[in-house]
Amino acid sequence: MTTIPSPPRSSAAPGQVPLRPMPGAGAESTLPRTVAELAAEPRRSPFPIRTVLLGLAGMALLAAGSIGGGATLIHDPLLANGPLNWIRYGHGMMLATWTLYMGLGLVIWAWIRLGRHARAGRVGATTMVRIVLIWILPLLFGPPLFSKDVYSYLSQGALALHGLNPYAVGPAALPSPLSENVSWVWQNTPAPYGPLFVLLAKAVVSLTGVNLITGVIGMRLVMTVGLGLLCWALPALCRHLGGNTTVSLWLVAANPLLLVHLVGGAHNDMLMIGLLATGVALALDRRFVAGFALVALAVAVKATAAVALPFLVWLWADTMAGSWYFRLVKAVGAALAVFAAVLALCSVVAGVDLGWILALRGSSTVLNWLSLPSGLGQAVWGLVWLVTGFPDVGPFVAVTRTMGLLLLAYVAVRQWWLARNGGTDAIRRAAITMLAVGLLAPATMPWYFSWALVLAAGFAWSTGCLTAVACGSVWMLLVTYPDGSTALYDWWCLLATLGVSALAAVSLHKPDPLNVSLRTISDSAEPALRSPLVPKRW
Repeated sequence: MTTIPSPPRSSAAPGQVPLRPMPGAGAESTLPRTVAELAAEPRRSPFPIRTVLLGLAGMALLAAGSIGGGATLIHDPLLANGPLNWIRYGHGMMLATWTLYMGLGLVIWAWIRLGRHARAGRVGATTMVRIVLIWILPLLFGPPLFSKDVYSYLSQGALALHGLNPYAVGPAALPSPLSENVSWVWQNTPAPYGPLFVLLAKAVVSLTGVNLITGVIGMRLVMTVGLGLLCWALPALCRHLGGNTTVSLWLVAANPLLLVHLVGGAHNDMLMIGLLATGVALALDRRFVAGFALVALAVAVKATAAVALPFLVWLWADTMAGSWYFRLVKAVGAALAVFAAVLALCSVVAGVDLGWILALRGSSTVLNWLSLPSGLGQAVWGLVWLVTGFPDVGPFVAVTRTMGLLLLAYVAVRQWWLARNGGTDAIRRAAITMLAVGLLAPATMPWYFSWALVLAAGFAWSTGCLTAVACGSVWMLLVTYPDGSTALYDWWCLLATLGVSALAAVSLHKPDPLNVSLRTISDSAEPALRSPLVPKRW
């Protein structure tokens, strides 16, 4: 009868695995370590090449499809008389649109797969940043995606370059190939953006002229500066707020909502949130002058960043000596001095005044139900119309928007007061307020919710919250058509996008929720706790 040899005896304590000394190692390498200690060690995993290539292929298809299905030019210098002109019309445009959506599906799939890698600890922060850089490369050179706003940016830069005040007149005041591609809604609307952004748009137009293709690429390169700042700031935010750096980078920097809309669509929100995140990170490091200066620069791009300033004041006051009231007054004075100096410098260099603050009212032209007050006004008008046939939605929306602004003011003041103890709670309440701005402002676009996400990304996220944000991100990505028009009133489209979003969210922690794979998928979202020295069970 064959006997099974017993394992060799060891003096190691139960639950410990003695390690063989490595050649050339000191005596310390022979010390026994527990399985838990081994599991806690950082794992060196191979680069997730399949996931990266999946996302890269999706981005390439997005860029290719946008040539005929995106926010294309009225007179395209490359396609107007070339052999590819057919892709902009009829069946050619339909093929381009399907190519674009196929790429979008691959991008979402790759992002969810990457999220499972991030949650399991199979990729590190440096690897995540490299993946983001690889994924955005095809987006830099295609037509704008899901928006024509970049044409407005270039037109406003051209106005400033030719001595016109972009805060007093709209793109129609200077007819050119730049202005003819601006949406009719904004043709006579002054620029609602800060002096720094006008200066940057002016610099791009001075280099590219009326060439829209190089102009769009130039604006995208400006936006990538914001993406770089964001990738730098997120690890610092996680260090202070207790989050996981890799998950944070996946949640924000690699998020298709940001990459496709803010880089592919070249929205100035990308630069704004990059400056905002960096300023908040510096303030948490107690480098308040630099932090407030960067947040002021973010405001000089887009006014929304100003929401974070009062909350950062509590952080500064918390480091000062004296009574509570004295510390608050001193911090407010210092913050206002830095903010005013930076904003004044930007205005002087850009050669503009403060007219952009009054021009902020022009954004209320956008009407959709992502803004809860606007949606409520439309719903009430719809009920009244059924009974009375009253034709004008305007008065109803005006009333509900006013109510929304009053509610927003209450939420902002309350959250600011609750943040008076400073610390990380001030950042959390700033994120809540920024979310309230997205929900209650008169006009809301899908990518506006990235504002709150950036401030909250540094905190620790539960599985349920990550699932909800993944679902919301995918849905927000899909509710705009590639040419920039909204799908928020196409109810069949909304139902389909909701199904896709729910499937993507569930796939974050269940690799094959529909059980369609022909092979067994083992891709747990949680890191394995088994010691590498214990043999696998087959």
